[in-house]
Amino acid sequence: MAHPSVAQTQATSPTVTGVMVILTVKAGVTREQVMAVMPGEIRQTVQLYLNGKVREWYSRGDGRGVVFLLDSSDVAEAQAIMEGLPLAKQNLMDHEYIAVGPLLPLRLLIANP
Repeated sequence: MAHPSVAQTQATSPTVTGVMVILTVKAGVTREQVMAVMPGEIRQTVQLYLNGKVREWYSRGDGRGVVFLLDSSDVAEAQAIMEGLPLAKQNLMDHEYIAVGPLLPLRLLIANP
């Protein structure tokens, strides 16, 4: 049986320090449709970055969208941020939200034996 402090550490809820958002162009949406919205999308995304809401941003390797790491405490806040962007308002992208935080097994390194 695991030591009580280790079991308690494993049972604690993970701390959310950000939300990863994976955006994928919806099926049937053309490149032209996306590009028509991009100038506004880029301006607003840069503003989110400057405001400290976008921590990191990447192009997807398959060319079908982007990945953002938002400085957000929960998925609901991340959804509110993303819904304000032009691509979301035009309903051109699918969004997947993943809350992330510190790697939980690392707590075992500092738990009392």
